[in-house]
Amino acid sequence: MLKKFFPLAFQRKKNIVALIVNIIIHIVVDAVIGAAIGLLVKLPLIGGIVSILGSLIGLYFTISLVLSILHYLKVVK
Repeated sequence: MLKKFFPLAFQRKKNIVALIVNIIIHIVVDAVIGAAIGLLVKLPLIGGIVSILGSLIGLYFTISLVLSILHYLKVVK
């Protein structure tokens, strides 16, 4: 069930370089989305909704990053 919700975390990682690339992808995508949401928060009508959405997206990428590391260490299959 986790593979359905976090597909990026369960990609094949044969070596440490693939894991590092996956970690960098997670960080970059989260930073870009966070910056875009940071700009949208300043809008008065949708600021609250966007800030909640940004928190949920940040949480999703954090969980996906942890699952990616655990999958590499073969703790989660």
